Amino acid sequence: MRKGVLIALIAIIVIIVGIVAYYLAYLAQPRKVTALVIGVTDKVTDLDPSNAYDFFTWEVLYNVMEGLVKYKPGTDQIIPAIATNWTVEDGGRVWIFKLRKDVKFCDGKPVTAHDVVRSIKRVMKINGDPAWLVTDFVENVTAVDDYTVKFVLHKPVSYFLAVLATPPYFPVHPSYPDDKIVSDATWGGAGPYCIKEFKRDEYLVLEANPYYYGEKPKTERVIIRFYRDATSLRLAIERGEIDIAWRTLRPQDYADLAKNPNLVVAKVPGSFIRYIIINVNMSPVNNVLVRRAIAAAIDRKELAERVFFGTMEPLYSLVPKGLWSHIDVFKEVYGEGPNLELAKSLLRQAGYSETNKLKIELWYTPTHYGDTEADLAALLKKQLEATGLIEVEIKSAEWATYVDYARHARMMLSLFGWYPDYIDPDDFLTPFLKTGVNKWTGSQYSNPDVDKLLDEAAIEIDQAKRAQLYEQVQRILANDVPFIPLLQGNLMIVYRNNVEGVVLGPTMILYYYTIYKR
Repeated sequence: MRKGVLIALIAIIVIIVGIVAYYLAYLAQPRKVTALVIGVTDKVTDLDPSNAYDFFTWEVLYNVMEGLVKYKPGTDQIIPAIATNWTVEDGGRVWIFKLRKDVKFCDGKPVTAHDVVRSIKRVMKINGDPAWLVTDFVENVTAVDDYTVKFVLHKPVSYFLAVLATPPYFPVHPSYPDDKIVSDATWGGAGPYCIKEFKRDEYLVLEANPYYYGEKPKTERVIIRFYRDATSLRLAIERGEIDIAWRTLRPQDYADLAKNPNLVVAKVPGSFIRYIIINVNMSPVNNVLVRRAIAAAIDRKELAERVFFGTMEPLYSLVPKGLWSHIDVFKEVYGEGPNLELAKSLLRQAGYSETNKLKIELWYTPTHYGDTEADLAALLKKQLEATGLIEVEIKSAEWATYVDYARHARMMLSLFGWYPDYIDPDDFLTPFLKTGVNKWTGSQYSNPDVDKLLDEAAIEIDQAKRAQLYEQVQRILANDVPFIPLLQGNLMIVYRNNVEGVVLGPTMILYYYTIYKR
């Protein structure tokens, strides 16, 4: 009898231990939660790759669409996506891609080579802001058969795969018209998520694509909420209304939120740059002496410390520090700054004086880059007016209007930021300085010598020789001054401590499909 009781007790203990072990293992596994909520102060411009050319909208497109190749999250490594493999012929001028046969749009329609070709030719035909990423490189694109795409380039391009990974090359759903931009389109592409609902400037709802060929998203439903400013975004993360506070909070907010035990504040070194665009065809900044004087008067170190609390650092070229070919050209020409004596000398040469001051307009957008923009504009005004020869009028416009003003060259000086399209020095020079390609900036800058150097660098295979060409371009930039580089910053993100899978890297894109909540 005692033996039977003992055996029974042992059996019960074994069962209890097994149950406990099972639940501990269950709790340790990543759990899918109904929705992940991301808060941003950014805005969507066009949910259409034919005209979208701002970093946040591209981020959305990277999550709801996919191209022939893509970046592995958290790296600058390009891996196959819709394409399984490719071959290069004719010395790098012809590229042939073989497609997967299990790729589908959100409604289950298969994606074929004809969809890829139609979408790319659509970008070329509409000729919106990002069209240069296709038209500058691609002479023709054809469907060899249902699952083979052939590109013939104008000339060999050493970094074509990086260009190919950008949204203008993504196949879009057949519902997108061939010759019209659809800014609020929800048809999407063949990415890991589908657009379920979009209310401009309020929210965007994404749901996992049931037909996605790759690994399923860690979270089925992602809601992006758009906030008016950094103050409301900070309150939302503190109150638990959102799981992630993404671009952009104030620099001081990151320091404060890092003290909250329920939150994680992560910093990733980045190639995000800030700069001033100058409309070189607008008087009085059409005078190069005036542009050089403005460049000489700026104190980048003060901007970094007083406005951004050290989360950004001075930048003296459009090519960011840490990327090969970077040189501190503006420091070489104008000094570390501010060089007020040089600025005054240049202004006097241009005919200005204390009684005949240079009058300029400086534009900023109040929320797209965070609440610091008004402070940045105010401090730049103070620095420029410290010459005693400049009067600055500050103007502002919300992002959609601001972008439109830039496209139509309506602003004299304007503050902008740049996240890379692809990881190469070319992406920090060609979009800004090449004739026609830079129409989105409103700078109206054109220099045949720069165009020639950029064309030579694009086909040069030897990186050392490419670097020499890009160095020449940077020196011309510092001489002509159609843009003034200001700052280079890190990426900052805040999320609740039950959030996992946040992966940021050189591309600075937040891939929603890797993120989940415990």
